[in-house]
Amino acid sequence: MPDDAKHYYSNSIFWVEVDRIKPNPFQPRRSFDETALRSLAESIRQYGVLQPLTVTRKEIEKPGEGIFVEYELIAGERRLRAAKLAGISQVPVVIRSHEETDKVKLEIAIIENLQREDLNPIDRAKAFQKLAAEFGMTHDEIGKKVGKSRVYVSNTLRILGLPEEMQQALMDGGIMEGHTRPLLMLTDRPQEQQVLFKEILQKKTTVREAELIARRIAVERSRKFDLPPELLSIEKQLTEKLGTRVRIEKREQGGKVLIDFFSPEDLSILLATLAAKEQIATEQTEPNTAPPPIQQDAAKKESEEDLYSVRNFTV
Repeated sequence: MPDDAKHYYSNSIFWVEVDRIKPNPFQPRRSFDETALRSLAESIRQYGVLQPLTVTRKEIEKPGEGIFVEYELIAGERRLRAAKLAGISQVPVVIRSHEETDKVKLEIAIIENLQREDLNPIDRAKAFQKLAAEFGMTHDEIGKKVGKSRVYVSNTLRILGLPEEMQQALMDGGIMEGHTRPLLMLTDRPQEQQVLFKEILQKKTTVREAELIARRIAVERSRKFDLPPELLSIEKQLTEKLGTRVRIEKREQGGKVLIDFFSPEDLSILLATLAAKEQIATEQTEPNTAPPPIQQDAAKKESEEDLYSVRNFTV
């Protein structure tokens, strides 16, 4: 195409039938909120498409039919989808040169979505991954293209290292992007990572609280090697029975039992759980029935030898 024609197309707005516009195969965005699309469609019904879409123009020769023109979308898929919902037959477009490379198409689509903050963190990470894997761009180069730092790009890509269900929760809004940092801190401890993930979902743990928990777990790694198996087992049992994270800190004489909670309601539930267990234990004990002397001696010996009895610890 001559230079003057390129200039004409790049600086003019045309009206094109929506059915002739094909999706951008490099569109980084994969999820679209249906409620938001319907809202945009209603706005388009009243006011039309206020900002043109960006497309490339392709001429395709069909035997017996001559030259057929179609368009490939570069940017504006959300507006295109909403226009179709609104029943609009034509939309305004800016036509870029058809010589645009796949790399440029992807760059434009990413940059437009980033500027509009339309990309969720997972789609953004996958778009960065595509730029790096398919086009050989470094994290620094990607950052310059989208106006972000190299560290921002690297941290965004790390999100893809999370398990699929955590990525889905991030896309659905179950967790925030800030929650991914503490979850990633526990990548090499999948069980603890899963526990923290469930706490975030069920207890609405804040980003700050999740970070404190993750840091504490990271610090406790060395502690676990020093904690006797008996205490590790008791710690696990208490965590399961109380329904919250429990830590045991061993000292030369006795120690501490630390129980996590996130709200006064958590404490009330914990107190009710302990009271219920105490009531059950009381009902199961026969009153005024002392154990035989042999059992008393055995119990006394067991108490003296059980160095790691929970009775030696304070809450």
